[in-house]
Amino acid sequence: MYDLLIKGGRVVDPSVGLCGNLDIGIQQEKIATIEPDVAPEMARRVVAVPGTIVTPGLIDLHAHVFEGFTRLGVHPDQGGVYAGVTTIVDAGSAGCATFGGFPKYIIPQCQTEIIPFLHICQTGLATIPDIVAESSIDFDGTLRVVDRYKGLIRGIKARMVSPALEIFGMEMPRLARRAARESGIKLMVHIGDTEKRYDPTIIRRLLPLLEAGDILTHYFTPNPGGVIDSNGRLVPEAWEAAKAGVWFDTAHGQANFSFDIGRRIIDQGLLPHCISTDLTIPGRLRTVHSMTEMMTRFLALGFTLEQVVTMCTANPAKAIGLDERLGSLRVGRQADISVLKIVEGDWIVYDVLGASLPAHQAVLPVLTVKRGELFRPEWGPRPWGWEPDPGPLSYKTCC
Repeated sequence: MYDLLIKGGRVVDPSVGLCGNLDIGIQQEKIATIEPDVAPEMARRVVAVPGTIVTPGLIDLHAHVFEGFTRLGVHPDQGGVYAGVTTIVDAGSAGCATFGGFPKYIIPQCQTEIIPFLHICQTGLATIPDIVAESSIDFDGTLRVVDRYKGLIRGIKARMVSPALEIFGMEMPRLARRAARESGIKLMVHIGDTEKRYDPTIIRRLLPLLEAGDILTHYFTPNPGGVIDSNGRLVPEAWEAAKAGVWFDTAHGQANFSFDIGRRIIDQGLLPHCISTDLTIPGRLRTVHSMTEMMTRFLALGFTLEQVVTMCTANPAKAIGLDERLGSLRVGRQADISVLKIVEGDWIVYDVLGASLPAHQAVLPVLTVKRGELFRPEWGPRPWGWEPDPGPLSYKTCC
């Protein structure tokens, strides 16, 4: 008998070719079956979700959830299981001097799975700006912390921003690259300088440093240091990085997502691999609230549902090297599932520059399943008011 049966939704998982009305049976935190018309009597608990889209658990590849240790940190479950997301990558909120707070105080207190990246700045984002002197980077300390938390820390984070580049120049990303290589983990690099103080062509020196499996985040940034040159063309190094196996992530945030830049990139054919929020406390209030809002934006940009699901599930799972258990609906996999509703209507979404885009489909979180446990997402009010009730869920509990 299954512990839980998700019944009556349309399963969409392009990574394994699933698209149709299927039921998902869960047993001992694993997916036990995916097939049509599973008898309700086969499960102790049944949740009927007709009219919904059932996908692998959404993965937010770039967010900040070091709550209480930085002014930016959102509680992981607010951006996670209570927003339709099963896994969050914390993109370098902590450095080697502060990381101990994650396993001691953050991870044990939440239901959402957290995959931390370690900032090359030893204090992480405890202060902004982060790197303010040469002493801001403790290279040996970074290696020691990664080794101590081997298997938990999945990457190194570097931010191509002022004043770090004025202090270190290209030595800063090179140190981050070296730390990642010596530790055998990924490198994630933030591009786009909101201070607008450094040479915008620095991207052409950065991209050749990246290796297969590294992540370039803020791919749609309108700020200096992005991938679009002064003529509106993608820099040639971006194409080379894509060929080399670098992952491109959009990461909205407070200041690094432009519809115009995105359209220019899309029109030139080098599509992003991943969608993420760059979720922070101020960003959550002002710009982007959740991964489902990001999905709404990309549907409005003309991507198909299958493309959007892939950019939120299979691709980020591969980018963090955890695709053996995350990002796909397969029998035997960890039971991470997002149940979503697509609501037709007329809404307006905005980028960080205030540019608007009409959206005729809004993606709403209905239900989150993390390791077989159920969570009902909360849907807070938004300025444009798209917060329809996704409707009641039907439960049956057996002994």
